[in-house]
Amino acid sequence: MKNLQKLKSIFWILAGNTTYALAITVFILPNGLITGGTTGLALFFYHQLGVPIQAFVTVFNVAMFLLGAAVLGKKFALTTVISTFYYPFILSVLQGIPGLGKITDDNLLAVIFAGLLIGAGIGVVIRMGASTGGMDIPPLVLNKKLGLPVSVTMNVMDTGILLLQMVFSNKEMVLYGILLVLAYTGVLNRVLLLGRAKMQVKIVTEHFEEINQAIASQLDRGVTLFQSRTGHLKRDGYVVMSVVNNRELVQLNQLIQEIDPQAFIVIHQVNEVRGRGFTLKKEYD
Repeated sequence: MKNLQKLKSIFWILAGNTTYALAITVFILPNGLITGGTTGLALFFYHQLGVPIQAFVTVFNVAMFLLGAAVLGKKFALTTVISTFYYPFILSVLQGIPGLGKITDDNLLAVIFAGLLIGAGIGVVIRMGASTGGMDIPPLVLNKKLGLPVSVTMNVMDTGILLLQMVFSNKEMVLYGILLVLAYTGVLNRVLLLGRAKMQVKIVTEHFEEINQAIASQLDRGVTLFQSRTGHLKRDGYVVMSVVNNRELVQLNQLIQEIDPQAFIVIHQVNEVRGRGFTLKKEYD
């Protein structure tokens, strides 16, 4: 089972890197677009200080890899090695395929579709506990140490790198680059939350015990009861709180309406839920 899980993780890491490389091959390079990341930082140091791009990228990637291994663990290091060697390989393979190249002259279209592919590719790799290396690693470290969202940190860093390139690059291409960063970090955030977002439901009702038992027996979900007092009539009671997925939300609404059509219900989305029934297996007495 563990070996199957490892193979699955490796497959998705390879798929994510392939998607990333496809975006570079089809949209970024043919249209002369610029991006943030390690390459963008290397371009700045090359133009300002004369540091060779390949040397900077090599040293920077090794430094970031060591940082990631120290902070994020051995598993992260091993899976990131896969990206480090596979990405340049698949990029060269895709660039060598005849006919696989520029498919649009519209830079805006190129930015949009490149953003979709890059965001999806990086998102899949990060969900597997790895990274594509380089500038992808600092946001992961900051996320673990300070709890900062990966997509937001990546957005800020890449935008800063693009602004640095205004010193020597075409100003319009820098603006396209910033738009690209906004596009792929938005998609990245969606991919990271995909399947993890749940719905939290709070129910104010006089039939709290019936609803409590119905949720446990019919939906097989946990329930928490909060003591409450109504503001107008000062009636003591309980608020029923439960977390369900989107499919179960419809069933929960029907269940509540059957028991108490007058119930007051508050529903809002939560980005991630951890614990028994979600990230841990359910246990039964």
